[in-house]
Amino acid sequence: MPAVTGVDFLIQVNTGTDTAPTWTTVAGQQNATLNRKADEADITSKDSDGWYEGLPTIKNWSIDFDGLLVEDDAGYQALEDAYLNDKILQVQLLTPAGNKYTGKAYLTDFPIDAPYDDATTYSGTLQGTGPLTKTTGV
Repeated sequence: MPAVTGVDFLIQVNTGTDTAPTWTTVAGQQNATLNRKADEADITSKDSDGWYEGLPTIKNWSIDFDGLLVEDDAGYQALEDAYLNDKILQVQLLTPAGNKYTGKAYLTDFPIDAPYDDATTYSGTLQGTGPLTKTTGV
């Protein structure tokens, strides 16, 4: 598969239930970054011959995003409701190849930028809580 641009990566939120999800794309989205990290345990000992040794431990993930503000969009409203009411969202990031990264997350940052002479935008950070799963596209 050739290289792809970010235009076809979409953030979706579940506006249905956990058992019967309704995936809604967040309107106006421009950028998204899927952050994945693993902490590590230092297992260096005298047997390491002077080299650091480590083992992966706790993993975590988040999605940083931004876009043009569309206040009446169902996806945006789900984000705002989750932020205002401390709700955990079921979210997914879709790739052009049809892969889906899915997990539960809460908003830790959700500013609105309303400059005098430019488009109003929003941004945010969805902090994952629990596992991030990948479903491979067909």
